[in-house]
Amino acid sequence: MPAAPIIRVRDLHHSFAEGLAKQEVLHGINAEFARGEICLIMGPSGSGKTTLLKLIGGQRAVQQGGIEVDGQELFGVAQRELVKVRRKIGFIFQAHHLIEALTVCQNVQLPLSFDAGETGASSRARALELLKRVGIEEHADKHPSHLSGGQKQRVAIARALVRQPAIILADEPTASLDGATGREAVNLIQKLAKESGCTIVLVTHDNRILDIADRLIHLVDGKLDGSMGKG
Repeated sequence: MPAAPIIRVRDLHHSFAEGLAKQEVLHGINAEFARGEICLIMGPSGSGKTTLLKLIGGQRAVQQGGIEVDGQELFGVAQRELVKVRRKIGFIFQAHHLIEALTVCQNVQLPLSFDAGETGASSRARALELLKRVGIEEHADKHPSHLSGGQKQRVAIARALVRQPAIILADEPTASLDGATGREAVNLIQKLAKESGCTIVLVTHDNRILDIADRLIHLVDGKLDGSMGKG
């Protein structure tokens, strides 16, 4: 019997207020994401890709329909349960979102600060191990302003993986990088995620990275426009 999907999206609608009116940006989305797969979501700007990703990640409240993440329904969920879901997810953003006042190592340690079982020494050890795996351990005590764009994205990847999440959500992770550096970044995401067995859902406009996907989903005007797997 096949394993249950780690993410289920059911008849999902989402709207934003525009003055006194509402603009619906997602129109009845239905999708499932398997454990351990790499799924790319593509579509033109304004098609709802980032909104869908934020809803799956619990960064926006579900208004209508359902999203189930690792068995937990997100619609109407209590805040304490939503926090538990978010701790199963690693986020990678286009703009890195590193904190300049912290060192590279401290940025990677930050998600561990919410874990009661972690100490400063243990979280630093875990962060250094991840920085070694992404190839920038020698920059651990530098601040982000001293890094290149590609190095910053490697720090962001390490930070996303430090809590050993079940799911990685990545929003345009190559958009601010040149072609070669962007390719290095997605290859690294693919390698590390496959090693840990986590699911990747990645929003992108970048046609050059389609080969990393197990499956592509196309989102157009807030609706799924079919999907295709790689065989």
